[in-house]
Amino acid sequence: MLGPGQVLTDRQQLRTYECDGLAQYRVVPALVVLPRTAGQVAAVVRACADGGVPFVARGSGTGLSGGALPHADGVLIVTSQLRDILAVRPADERAVVQPGVINLQVSRAAEPYGYYYAPDPSSQQICSIGGNVAENAGGAHCLKYGFTTNHVTGLEIVTADGELVRLGGDAPDTPGYDLLGAFVGSEGTLGIATEVTVRLTRLPATVRTLLAAFRTVDQASAATSAIIAAGVVPAAVEMMDALAVEAAEAAVHCDYPAGAGAVLIVELDGPAAEVQAQFEQVTRLCDEAGAFETRVAADDTERQLIWRGRKSAFAAVGRISPNYLVQDGVIPRTALPEVLRRIGEVAGVHGFRVANVFHAGDGNLHPLVLFDDSRPGEAERAESVSGAILELCIEHGGSITGEHGVGMDKSRYMPLMFSADDLETMHLVRCAFDPDGLANPGKVFPTPRLCGERPGVHSGAHPLQEAGLGEVF
Repeated sequence: MLGPGQVLTDRQQLRTYECDGLAQYRVVPALVVLPRTAGQVAAVVRACADGGVPFVARGSGTGLSGGALPHADGVLIVTSQLRDILAVRPADERAVVQPGVINLQVSRAAEPYGYYYAPDPSSQQICSIGGNVAENAGGAHCLKYGFTTNHVTGLEIVTADGELVRLGGDAPDTPGYDLLGAFVGSEGTLGIATEVTVRLTRLPATVRTLLAAFRTVDQASAATSAIIAAGVVPAAVEMMDALAVEAAEAAVHCDYPAGAGAVLIVELDGPAAEVQAQFEQVTRLCDEAGAFETRVAADDTERQLIWRGRKSAFAAVGRISPNYLVQDGVIPRTALPEVLRRIGEVAGVHGFRVANVFHAGDGNLHPLVLFDDSRPGEAERAESVSGAILELCIEHGGSITGEHGVGMDKSRYMPLMFSADDLETMHLVRCAFDPDGLANPGKVFPTPRLCGERPGVHSGAHPLQEAGLGEVF
């Protein structure tokens, strides 16, 4: 079905795909395929369905939850060669793209028409639209503009039995059950997207970006709450603590104010008069919360310099630590000071440092647990600290993920948020799409299950284990 170079069997080549951006989990796939058309994706999935072979979809591999972790006895379907922008239609405010198209390329294609694609993960220079759809990716500007699900109006998907199906379309909404909404964020467990229709957003007339430096995280958190309470909805409100700033300075020399315990990046966009009025409010509220220095970008070049430190933060931590775990949780933004203090306490008890980078406006935390894998047992202890952070998020009314997905990494925490009945209902939705459990098995749900299986705690070997189709972690 596939041409030369589209099927990889050499173990060294297969190892290239053994993990996604979460390198703590590694599995060498049995086979890697590189389809170039939707028809080839469908043919591969049909072959898997006929043979009872599990399959996992992968885009650019930048995910941070192990969502694209391969199956040792399965096929990894890499969509990176489906990379055409099929249409840009400014009159409809839509673009139609294949799943391998890089996030930032959509905005670049739409920019000549006065539009852009709003969801902007930090990895937007390399992450793919197909992966964004699978994980319902977010980004700094999702405070004002929403997540991927708010910007996808239509999909062509390959179902778990290899059928090509369309969900949604160009219209803002379609009648009937919201299958489109169910698919976005389903992490590859309901099928594979082969074409995505996205909503384009008009470029704002004015953009103002400021950087405010505070002595403490509490002051920066108070400023964030005050801004939102005042009725201002910035395009983005991002925060970095002192350790994250230290890492960014070491990596990209972003020249943030010295002595800052936290920095706040606030970006406002819209009509010039509205942005000016909001800018004056934000500046005043930051000053009242204790900002000791405020910088305003004079032009787009300075704006990019302000964002450079934030956009590089995850990778930058590698400059100050041999290893680190990236976590992703959500809390009410009013709980930021309390939760960050608790995170510091938990990390201190176990002898770890935690750098905090987060979307402060919507309470989406990205704590980075720093550790040294060369020290026996330290990686496991770092994972315990990471898990304790998620428990703190739940304790304060939050969630175990804001934008990175559940994947392999967080599936064991799902019962902390959901009852057995909740999880069973979710599983029934999955079974409606994938009755044989072949699409990305072992992800999202805490225990692999067969469709039609009686709910409850499993005893003995699981049928998926006996069949060689699943693993229990």
